[in-house]
Amino acid sequence: MKILTGLSATFDSLTKVIISLLGLGIVVGLLGGNVPFVGDIASNITGLVQTLGDAGIVGLVAAIIILGFYK
Repeated sequence: MKILTGLSATFDSLTKVIISLLGLGIVVGLLGGNVPFVGDIASNITGLVQTLGDAGIVGLVAAIIILGFYK
């Protein structure tokens, strides 16, 4: 059971780091344009939102599932 707890804590920490890096990448991308190693994160997220919007109810279900991973 300790292994599962440790593994869960590791995934939780990695998720927090990735979300923080994503937020930092968005801010740097908006302030500096197309910065190396950051790329065009803002347009990729816009494309993802547009794709989910075009998918209708399936996009809504996918968005709910994605948001479920962050809780």
